[in-house]
Amino acid sequence: MMLTMLNPGGNAPQAPYSHGALATNATRTLYISGQVGVDAAGRMGADIGEQAQIAVANLNAVLAEAGMTPANLAKVTIYLTDDSLIPGFMQAAGAGLPSPPATTLLVVKALAAPPLLVEIEAIAVD
Repeated sequence: MMLTMLNPGGNAPQAPYSHGALATNATRTLYISGQVGVDAAGRMGADIGEQAQIAVANLNAVLAEAGMTPANLAKVTIYLTDDSLIPGFMQAAGAGLPSPPATTLLVVKALAAPPLLVEIEAIAVD
């Protein structure tokens, strides 16, 4: 499988993500439902930094279960409950999401449980 990130010359660069991801010769597609900042023991992160790290770790655990890594991510959608959380999310999640794929970040009124600050869903291919 080859995953090529696309950033057309006519579009303004929007670091830190790609405008598109082209998967060629892909044999499997993994759809990952929303991963939140709650760890396997049921502990919720105290702030956006902790919740972002846990959500990314949960996402990476699902990838690993399928024999994939973050390099297989073609599309990521991030939901945050306040735009003031964006810098904290970017700082905390950056290490766990190298080479960002095509990404959409949305600010939403709320998530499934009121204390949740972030939710991440993704599509991965190999």
